[in-house]
Amino acid sequence: MYPILKKEFTSFFASPIAYLVIGVFLLINGLFLFIFNDDFNILNAGFADVTPFFYLAPWVFLFLIPAITMKSFADEYNTGTIELLKTNPVSNWQIIFGKFLASLLLIIIAIIPTFIYVYTVYQLGNPLGNIDFGSTIGSYLGLLFLASTYTAVGLFTSTLSKNQIVAFILSVFITFILFYGFDAIASSFNSNSFAIQQLGINEHFKSISRGVIDTRDIVYFLSITFFFLFITKTRLENE
Repeated sequence: MYPILKKEFTSFFASPIAYLVIGVFLLINGLFLFIFNDDFNILNAGFADVTPFFYLAPWVFLFLIPAITMKSFADEYNTGTIELLKTNPVSNWQIIFGKFLASLLLIIIAIIPTFIYVYTVYQLGNPLGNIDFGSTIGSYLGLLFLASTYTAVGLFTSTLSKNQIVAFILSVFITFILFYGFDAIASSFNSNSFAIQQLGINEHFKSISRGVIDTRDIVYFLSITFFFLFITKTRLENE
């Protein structure tokens, strides 16, 4: 698995992909959180809080993570290297986890510089350090779980087509449905709306973001992630 992870991770930085992903992620968040005069602007909030970042980040990831994962298997199929990959002494699970961890590691690297947002709010708080670290840590943990789920979805859609653009669009569509679709459906029903919301990512992400680590939320994210990794393995075996 390690050679696959190393190869995939190195390929990100051997091309503009890694730099674009990190740069675009930080630029979009920086503009909305500190420059644009909108509801996301931390400086206009009037209180020490980085919640706007954790509201915005899942939507940015909705497009950036599919952009990272779209070539994972689509490119292998398009160039014909998938057969060579399968003949190597590695299992399908090792191939999948190698690509999965490489993509997730790139996302983590993109998230790390955002700690400066927390430091900024910490310094601007009155009194100094007036920030809810419990919810902040929970939000970062939730963002990591959310990113892993998006990545698993992206890997799966990259096995559905040789065309990277098709894989990208499918990944954006599925993650959008998982993140916001169930909330939209729930808002259309007067009863059982909570049960419907529980099927979506957003409700569990918001739950972890409160700083309370509920095993139900963790099990949800792990289950969705494993499900998409499993059907990715099934796709590889059936090709």
